[in-house]
Amino acid sequence: MKTTISSTTPSALEIECLVAVVLDHSNSASNEKNKKPELKVAASDPAVAAVAADLLESGEVSGKPFETNLLHKPASLKAKRLLLISGGGVKKFSSYDLRRSAGAAVRALKTRGIRSFAFVAPQGIPAEESVRAIVEGAHVGNFDPDYYRSDRKDQKIEEVTIIASGDTGALEKSANEARIVGESQNFTRDLVNEPSNRMTPTILAERAKKMCAEVGLRCEVYGADKIKEMKMGAFWSVAQGSDEPPALIVMTYEPAGAPAKPMLGLVGKGITFDTGGISIKPADGMEKMKYDMAGGATMIGAMRAIALLKPKVKVIGIVCATENMPSGKAQKPGDVQIAMSGKSIEIINTDAEGRLVLADGLYYARQLGCTHLVDAATLTGAVVVALGYNNAGIFANDDEMYNRFHAANAKAGEKMWRMPLDDEYKEQIRSTIADIVNSGGRWGGAITAAMFLKEFAEDTPWIHLDIAGTAWMEEQKPWIAKGPSGIALRSLVEFVKSFG
Repeated sequence: MKTTISSTTPSALEIECLVAVVLDHSNSASNEKNKKPELKVAASDPAVAAVAADLLESGEVSGKPFETNLLHKPASLKAKRLLLISGGGVKKFSSYDLRRSAGAAVRALKTRGIRSFAFVAPQGIPAEESVRAIVEGAHVGNFDPDYYRSDRKDQKIEEVTIIASGDTGALEKSANEARIVGESQNFTRDLVNEPSNRMTPTILAERAKKMCAEVGLRCEVYGADKIKEMKMGAFWSVAQGSDEPPALIVMTYEPAGAPAKPMLGLVGKGITFDTGGISIKPADGMEKMKYDMAGGATMIGAMRAIALLKPKVKVIGIVCATENMPSGKAQKPGDVQIAMSGKSIEIINTDAEGRLVLADGLYYARQLGCTHLVDAATLTGAVVVALGYNNAGIFANDDEMYNRFHAANAKAGEKMWRMPLDDEYKEQIRSTIADIVNSGGRWGGAITAAMFLKEFAEDTPWIHLDIAGTAWMEEQKPWIAKGPSGIALRSLVEFVKSFG
């Protein structure tokens, strides 16, 4: 999607469609029922406000978020259409809401055959922040997952113009960075969307290698022999049950002039299909388990964005990719595995496999010299029980690390919630015959899974992102299609940028 910045007066721009946000200026604290909203267009151009005035005063527009109204041949405007998209109350409207409004505008327009539009950056949000939110939101809204439908119609928006005033160079820089992030988020979603027969560990590695070659990253891929040679017993214990060979994907970004430290390690769970292994999952809904490599895909997409944005900090991306299958070769409940770190693990449940591959991935990142670690994984159903489908779970062993990531997360506009890592939870993962068990039981399942990973991060500052409830949109929203979301990529990129 081509992005352009324009300082042209909105009413003077010749375009297929002009988009403006409508905000409610009434007192939201009022207790009056059925109070009529005070709707105003968030644009300084009086011609746009005049065109919208009759409709907004008619009482036909509620002003609720994502409500859209399309006006054809708007008088006094050179645009062929005017799309008004409601953003809710003016007091609460932020770049988070603007990002989603831009996505909703894209999804409302592209089904009508419109291929380009201009979005008026609303007043009240700094111009650079507005540009970034609009571009990122437009990319998110432009993605659809229906690749394999024979009647698929290519309805993508090809160009978006953001009308904003300010330092043109700074606004164009914001737009370009947002385009890179948006494209990388959609690249991640492309990977997650593929069915497991078209996204094996080998294919995932090939896609990563191709991307790295395109953006100038070094990429190494190791197979089963190397995984066993490095004594990655936790990773191999999952991979051994599948006929598909595993892949350890290592992507390295070493910019000229970057200091030796810090070195950031981004580790992703890459289970390209998860049956649960011998502890097999119910058949109902198992088809969605193609998304179990979303954490790994996020790290691949994040490395793409990092390479193009060029922050002055060293970063290594590691993806442990395999299938988790039941077979005569698969590990069984009760087995004991030895991780790369030397820790012994009693296998209680073979469906708790993501933490096993991440255990060796985290330890390997430390062996490569990483001083700060972040992992992302669709790790537990328990995090969905705790937080639903709206927030990802964040776990951290270091408050300074968490505060830095939280600031990046807020800037990126992604919802995440910190969960506890109290030492008491470690009691649930103690084994009677090994160092630890791979499942702490039903209660506090997301926390005990994080406690397991903490055993391998040890004292290295570390963040764990459990994205099981947010990596896949269970239903279509006005701003995003049902399917892969690309969650955590924007936060990861902002986090990395904060170091350099």
